[in-house]
Amino acid sequence: MTADAVLFWSLSIALVMLGLAMGIAAWRIVWGPRAQDRVLGMDTLYLNGMLLILVFNIRAGSQSYFEAALIIGLLGFAATVALAKFLMRGEVIE
Repeated sequence: MTADAVLFWSLSIALVMLGLAMGIAAWRIVWGPRAQDRVLGMDTLYLNGMLLILVFNIRAGSQSYFEAALIIGLLGFAATVALAKFLMRGEVIE
């Protein structure tokens, strides 16, 4: 088995696993018993989406969506911080 074949199959398996992780995170968002569980599910969902884009680009041999993955990471982090602050204090802007 060549190195290209190993890379192709490992990236294909990673895409499937990230898709499953996104499904589980979406399940946590919809049926989470508390608001904290839903925020954690959203955090996991954006992180897995960002990684899915990166793995797909590596598999395709492209560099076109790396900036989009960076923007998803930045916006997801800001949203998680804002939601955590809202759940802790009841307001986002003081």
